[in-house]
Amino acid sequence: MPVMKYLRKGLHRLQKGPGYTQKELLVWFCNNTNTHGPKRIICEGPKKKAMWFLLTLLFASLVCWQWGVFINTYLSWEVSVSLSMGFKTMDFPAVTICNSSPFQYSKVQHLLKDLDELMEAVLERILAPEPSHVNATRSLNLTIWNHTPLVLIDERNLSHPVVLDLFGNNDTDPASHSSAPGSTCTAHECKVAMRLCSLNGTVCTFRNFTSATQAVTEWYILQATNIFSRVPRPELVAMGYPAKRMVLACLFGTEPCSYRNFTPIFYPDYGNCYIFNWGMTEKALPSANPGTEFGLKLILDINQEDYVPFLASTAGARLMLHEQRTYPFIREEGIYAMSGTETSIGVLVDKLQRKGEPYSRCTMNGSDVAIQNLYSSYNTTYSIQACLHSCFQDHMIQNCSCGHYLYPLPPGKKYCNDQDFPDWAYCYLDLQMSVAQRETCISTCQESCNDTQYKMTISMADWPSEASEDWIFHVLSQELDQSTNLTISRKGAVKLNIYFQEFNYRTIEESPANNIVWLLSNLGGQFGFWMGGSVLCLIEFGEIIIDSVWISIINLVAFIRGLRQRRTRTQSPYAGPPPTVAELVEAHTNFGFQPDTAAYPIPGTPPPNYDSLRLQPQDTVESDGEGDAI
Repeated sequence: MPVMKYLRKGLHRLQKGPGYTQKELLVWFCNNTNTHGPKRIICEGPKKKAMWFLLTLLFASLVCWQWGVFINTYLSWEVSVSLSMGFKTMDFPAVTICNSSPFQYSKVQHLLKDLDELMEAVLERILAPEPSHVNATRSLNLTIWNHTPLVLIDERNLSHPVVLDLFGNNDTDPASHSSAPGSTCTAHECKVAMRLCSLNGTVCTFRNFTSATQAVTEWYILQATNIFSRVPRPELVAMGYPAKRMVLACLFGTEPCSYRNFTPIFYPDYGNCYIFNWGMTEKALPSANPGTEFGLKLILDINQEDYVPFLASTAGARLMLHEQRTYPFIREEGIYAMSGTETSIGVLVDKLQRKGEPYSRCTMNGSDVAIQNLYSSYNTTYSIQACLHSCFQDHMIQNCSCGHYLYPLPPGKKYCNDQDFPDWAYCYLDLQMSVAQRETCISTCQESCNDTQYKMTISMADWPSEASEDWIFHVLSQELDQSTNLTISRKGAVKLNIYFQEFNYRTIEESPANNIVWLLSNLGGQFGFWMGGSVLCLIEFGEIIIDSVWISIINLVAFIRGLRQRRTRTQSPYAGPPPTVAELVEAHTNFGFQPDTAAYPIPGTPPPNYDSLRLQPQDTVESDGEGDAI
């Protein structure tokens, strides 16, 4: 076959080699290359040869250095950012609204009765630390208190701080601190801290606060979380604020809307939240014009009189703007709207388009992130907040054997509470303050490559005015409760205007700062400037390297073969001991060692004279007769 024929020829050519030495190859390259410099090295005199050799070596070094700089710059995967602004018809953002208080106090009071009594006793002890108050606490249910008590740390003697129990039980950490049964201390003189201990009580830590207000608030939230984590989710939803009583009026552009246009969702920090234009079951609503007349207008009633007194210290509505089909992390990204005011929010949409690997560490849909997205049950898209919360819950389950009440649970797991997991608070706060845990989650989670952020311009004014306050609240009360009495007041009314600004979008797009065209252009420019070369010169250089390696391999093979032959010659030609002289003479005279001529047949007719058949030139043939001419 032709292919096998060419392969055999190629192998034979490889075995023969190029046919010249390394020196001849170098001289040939210098004579025939298109690169400037090498020709002058072999053509000039000795002094100029040295000069051109040094110049060529210097410029070749400069080229290699410049190439290294450009290649390193290209491999750094830098990006450039382009910005474009304008106005166009866009989908109106999803709007999530919540109440600052997660539950109605009238519906959760029976659950928080013991905790509220304990909280009142703690405040009395902090504000008026007298022995009579200590005796009064004996009627309290201290089951909750014994798990995570508040203590006073007397630091008036810094070399020997004293830990005092708020109720005078003096059972605080005896291993590392001392307690004084008869000592009294005010909040001004001492610091209020939260004592957290492991299951067996051998390891305890204190979480200090600069203010008693912070200490009692954090302690109450921790204990309330422990209580609500044991309540089924449907019951918690029933204890929150219903949409019908919270959303009093709704208008989108010129189209009326109501609480039925909101999707309910339970958010543990704020109870029942409601999302407008989430886009889960219907198409997202567009907005084609800027200004308040084409946005969303809401009137809310937060019913501040029914707030949980120790759980919600802030009054107002919590709201957040986000993209459709994304989960609202309103605690981290939301804003407050104050009651008794009209809050106007102008929206500017930032669309971020990041480059993927290797330019930036981002993900398209979270499928390549090694964390189970616990918010996928809501059928929402990936976000870095969802990943960080899922990562923390995963660490919580691994370290504490239970999940925190604020985050979704994986299948088969339980929420933390003092009955099933007595030391969960110690484990949770230790994990929350762990820098290693945060760094692990941050390094594991990735940003979304395509992200949308809403920048807000906020302005506020008193609403309603004193002149219109009476009739507005009468109308709203009648619509809500069919009553002529005022059931809505300035303390609970919130008005919101959400609309697009004149320029409603801004696109921020990443693009490679250094692409392959930039790299090749700079590499070729430096090579041409310093050496006068091109791509063909690089091919020539590659050819000489291949030929040089080829010659070296063939010379090495020849050297090895010669070495083996020399070793063979130095060895004895006989397999056994060498023969004696008599044996050699006998071998030459003994007819038994002569060749057997009888074995060959005697030829019969002699072979023809082939020389007489050869054709010779006519002018050199000497004819002896007529027969010779033939």
